[in-house]
Amino acid sequence: MKRVRKAVLPVAGLGTRVLPATKSIPKEMLPVFDRPAIQYVVDEALAAGIEHIVFVTGRNKGAIEDYFDRAYELETTLQGKGKQDALDLLAASLPAPGSMSFVRQQAPLGLGHAIWCARDVIGEEPFAILLPDVLVKAEPSCLAQMSAVHAQSGGNVIAVEQVPHEAVSKFGVIDPKSRDGARIEMQGMVEKPAPEVAPSNLAITGRYILQPEIFKYLADQGAGAGGEIQLTDAMARLMEDQVFNAVEYAGKSYDCGDKLGYLRAIMAFAMADGELGEQARAVAKATLKE
Repeated sequence: MKRVRKAVLPVAGLGTRVLPATKSIPKEMLPVFDRPAIQYVVDEALAAGIEHIVFVTGRNKGAIEDYFDRAYELETTLQGKGKQDALDLLAASLPAPGSMSFVRQQAPLGLGHAIWCARDVIGEEPFAILLPDVLVKAEPSCLAQMSAVHAQSGGNVIAVEQVPHEAVSKFGVIDPKSRDGARIEMQGMVEKPAPEVAPSNLAITGRYILQPEIFKYLADQGAGAGGEIQLTDAMARLMEDQVFNAVEYAGKSYDCGDKLGYLRAIMAFAMADGELGEQARAVAKATLKE
């Protein structure tokens, strides 16, 4: 069984749900308290032992690549002013040389197509997928919890969390077969089911560990919902041949692709900050009283 060393982050989306903020700024670069949203996702991957991250980008996403590079002019200015704390913050976000790749998805053909674009960099080994719209607050990290299950059981692993049963029509949910603690063996997935026919209230969170055979199915996967190549369609085909487990991870997710979800993320991560968390709570309470 091969260890999960690589992760794919599909960042080519336009971010239409948070316009006009994303008219000139990639949605992944919108700040969540003191850093861009993408930094939290990368930190989650690194905390799970990921050694190489593949960003699947599109046009006007160059700011993401620049963010994970040296900023010589800024560093020189800060050094000249003796701002060592700020220099240390920049150094902490700098990846190891050669630990990131950037590939282009030339057309918006769907999430499945975006993942397929990373096939040559991933090669013949299991890999993680982290949707950058979703920030997950968890300790250990969501992907670390998934990786622990993968190390024991192999196969494919999907992160899930419980949602109110009446809200399942907003999510993709799993069809569970059996359960052993946080690990749930799956027998299917259903996209946005009506509450009365939903097989569970365990919603798919946006974190996956998949075997490389998924690329074979993505290569000939036809267009699905929205006229796009859907990752879930290819996963359903792969499920006929391989084991899929879900992990009901300990933590909470925040959908930053939605304006109110983005606001919730800012508040949650601000109040959890080790240095300014208490002050952030005080600001939130004072604002509610205004």
